[in-house]
Amino acid sequence: MSKDPAFLFYSSDFLTGTALMSDEQIGKYIKLLCYQHQMGHLSERDMLKICKTYDEDIFSKFEKDENGLYFNARLHQEVEKRKAYSESRRQNRTKKDMNNISNSYVQHMENENVNRNVIKNKVPSVEEFIAYANLSPDYEFTLTAKYEQWKSDGWMDGNGKKIKNWKTKLKSTIPYLRPFKQEQPQKINYLND
Repeated sequence: MSKDPAFLFYSSDFLTGTALMSDEQIGKYIKLLCYQHQMGHLSERDMLKICKTYDEDIFSKFEKDENGLYFNARLHQEVEKRKAYSESRRQNRTKKDMNNISNSYVQHMENENVNRNVIKNKVPSVEEFIAYANLSPDYEFTLTAKYEQWKSDGWMDGNGKKIKNWKTKLKSTIPYLRPFKQEQPQKINYLND
């Protein structure tokens, strides 16, 4: 099998992890990651060849293996996940019965984002739900009813499907909502009778 030419790069994680580095340090760091991907774990000599000198900020992003070679653990993990996924795809292509392959493959490496989605898609408060809809006060009763319906159904929609992203689901539901304007009781003026 030929060498995988790419690895997944999570830009948000990278920006967060390099926020306190200079542009020069970031350039060296990304170059080291590319070399690790192409050549495997790096010797101290390889690290110093790119960094020109020991740089604690850059070296702290790498661990040492049992042979004293440097490697970035996150990159190592992403490369391994991609290998496992690619191998599972290859294995599935060799099976005779291709009708049901869903139980036979390794989870896709992009499932890294599931943890973020759990936080992003947590069940909001009714106030947050109504505020996000950004509709007139006439919709407050209708929005509250929709929220309570989804909540009582275990955060499932009317078709019994799990609501994965409540904001997206709400946006697609809004056109079907109707305002509910409560009639104000008529004021009777008994003084003018």
